[in-house]
Amino acid sequence: MKKLSIFILLLFCFMNHMQAQQTLPLYEGKVPNSLPYATKEVWQPRENGDTIVHFISEPTLSVFLPDQSKANGTAVIICPGGGYWIASIVKEGFAVARRFNEMGVAAFVLKYRIPNDSAMVDKKIGPLQDAQRAIQLVRMNAKKWNIDVNKVGIMGFSAGGHVASTAATHFNHSYISNSQNINLRPDFALLIYPVISFIDAIGHIGSRDQLLGKNPSKELIDLYSNELQVTAQTPPTFLVQATDDNAVPVMNSIVYYEALLKYKIPAEMHLYKSGGHGFGMHNSTTKEDWMKSCKGWLQSMDLLGK
Repeated sequence: MKKLSIFILLLFCFMNHMQAQQTLPLYEGKVPNSLPYATKEVWQPRENGDTIVHFISEPTLSVFLPDQSKANGTAVIICPGGGYWIASIVKEGFAVARRFNEMGVAAFVLKYRIPNDSAMVDKKIGPLQDAQRAIQLVRMNAKKWNIDVNKVGIMGFSAGGHVASTAATHFNHSYISNSQNINLRPDFALLIYPVISFIDAIGHIGSRDQLLGKNPSKELIDLYSNELQVTAQTPPTFLVQATDDNAVPVMNSIVYYEALLKYKIPAEMHLYKSGGHGFGMHNSTTKEDWMKSCKGWLQSMDLLGK
């Protein structure tokens, strides 16, 4: 019986993965900033329907395109969470992508590299490189995928929110080869219970340790505390978090929102009184569907067509 259960879970994982129209290697040829890494990637199905991916060193982009009759030209790149240790690839990736397809939005799930000194020359820039490459790749294929190059956003959950907010605040420097000078700035950001800050008072220190190491300098901490990197060019942002989040303090969302307000960046933030951390698309403590609120915000930003 146990073997049957494991088989069913693996089958479910496979079916979720195969519902992407295409899964592409993120880079052509050698992955930049990489070292030879013998540890094999592991996909671990969970009984709750999620799948956790471990030891990611070969990044990919899974393509989920909406029906052509619904497509509105908007695209979103989704960065699953996992504390810079793992990736919650279904609950915070594939399932979310399919929900966006229902809105007519093209969705791309980014399986970004996990920071690891054994797999990278400089681990602190690896996830950002992958986010920038995903933006570049989507814009390069915009015609093929029926996408408006001026409507490409990025989304992140938990540590994936740090990847997304880093892409949204560090786009003026290209960490990848960009000979065609493709715009690496996302046009909007969706940050769900995101890791934003690495400062001691509110930072998610586990994510900080994974990305920057155990004893980062103040300069590095400030550089990757993205509330300190917001400027007038930071893209419009939608934020969601629960006040009782016991993993990533809710102040992460609040300080980022305040920074956006300072620069008059269009922003909307939904804070729930409860829900904890890692609720994905469904906060069971409330009847409100934050994905519907997200859809409304995207409509208000003229991103979903008429």
